[in-house]
Amino acid sequence: MSAPRYLLAIDNGTQSVRALLFDLAGNLLGKGKVELDPYYADQPGWAEQDPEYYWQSLGEACRRLWQATGVDRGLIAGVSLTTQRGTLINVDADGRPLRPAILWLDQRRSPPQGRIRGPWGWLFRALRVEDTVDHFRSQAEANWIATQQPEIWARTDKFLLLSGFLTHRLCGRFVDSVGSCVAYLPFDYKRLRWAKPGDWKWQALPVTPAMLPELVKPGEALGRITAAASAHTGIPEGLPLIAAAADKACEVLGAGGVDPRIACLSYGTTATINTTRARYLEINRPIPPYPAALPDHYNTEVMLFRGFWMVSWFKEQFGHLERQRGLELGVEAETLFDELVERVPPGSMGLTLQPFWSPGIREPGLEAKGAIIGFGDVHTRAHLYRAILEGLAYGLRQGKERIERRSGTGIERLRVSGGGSQSDAALQLTADIFNLPAERPHLYETSGLGAAIDCAVGLGLHPDFPTAIAAMTRPGRLFTPNPEAAATYERLYREVYLRMYRQLRPLYRSIREITGYPP
Repeated sequence: MSAPRYLLAIDNGTQSVRALLFDLAGNLLGKGKVELDPYYADQPGWAEQDPEYYWQSLGEACRRLWQATGVDRGLIAGVSLTTQRGTLINVDADGRPLRPAILWLDQRRSPPQGRIRGPWGWLFRALRVEDTVDHFRSQAEANWIATQQPEIWARTDKFLLLSGFLTHRLCGRFVDSVGSCVAYLPFDYKRLRWAKPGDWKWQALPVTPAMLPELVKPGEALGRITAAASAHTGIPEGLPLIAAAADKACEVLGAGGVDPRIACLSYGTTATINTTRARYLEINRPIPPYPAALPDHYNTEVMLFRGFWMVSWFKEQFGHLERQRGLELGVEAETLFDELVERVPPGSMGLTLQPFWSPGIREPGLEAKGAIIGFGDVHTRAHLYRAILEGLAYGLRQGKERIERRSGTGIERLRVSGGGSQSDAALQLTADIFNLPAERPHLYETSGLGAAIDCAVGLGLHPDFPTAIAAMTRPGRLFTPNPEAAATYERLYREVYLRMYRQLRPLYRSIREITGYPP
């Protein structure tokens, strides 16, 4: 009888880095977790972090895993890595950082210099998407660094995502996964590779092909763990490092959401709704779908940028009682917020929240802001908290309907992951607002599990992705819609929520013009 084989998945998110040990049935055998200071800001709106801090935390997470499990590391078959998206790092030829990483949360802008030239420029003007293209250019971290810190840009040998930086540290190669390429980079989302010469993105960015790493598909080999990485992490030298994907993509795979009739909701810092498809499909043109953790597939994602950050905001501003009780009881304050939700009927007595707390690109647009309407003297902080959860679910339901219209495929079931998915109240009101069954995956660490699935298939421990997904994922607790609550939400969604943005958009534009916010 052969010995069991284990899979090590490293998940470097925004709030923490976790070293996770799985078996081939998708069971979590052990965890080493290091909480992160998410970022620091030298200027308002900036979000940076020392890349070495991520590497040190990764090593510490691995050491905590070994201490917690005492596992025979000789039984680990391979390693995979998933990270937060859109965090970029300038490095020299040896992989040493030249400046702090700019995180996906960063809001600095670099005004576009001139227009895109040639046929691309004519096409963008004809399609009236110049504003969207200019948004890409102004958001691109590479443009800000090249204009504001030209000496850093001149010394940059490689411009890497966090995934590529950590991959280089682990295996000594400048290589990354196709599934991790979600950023303002010259990437061809349709063909899932770096853009061809002549693509407009090479005009829009100062990046050159030589500055980018080699790309491989999820499930393919990135390299092997070096002696230096082994000394730092305790991972056995020579173990294969297998490509996975960005954290949201791995979350979808780990939730088993590969049937386009299943929508995967992520209740994280950014809230998203995703389906997985073999066909390239833009839900909001010209914004592309993102690479999936399933090779040669796409995630049709609709995003609420601030998402469950609003729960953290509520905790800081209004959750002092729960924070104190949580400390006394030894539990997270968020677990006590369900008591607030249960005090309030579905619909929060008409208090309705529009969750556009960060500007969008197309729908909502660059002028978008958040709004709460329907206040009366009956409302308390409990109503506000429930309205936050309901507003997020309304926004994601709107995303579901866009996906259905563009794809022609009806969504029949929801899988909900992320920190917010641990709330029974949030899952029940999600089922009610969508009027669909909503279920948790069998374990919380779905992003790490998705990376482990890529690793298992890449190593041949499961023969293919359908087999691995069937063996390693399964639904957990199911929440079914309450007909009475669903009827209330249907009217509020149709008659109130869907009208809010159209009615408020002119006011948002005036606010932006008067105050300069958002820029």
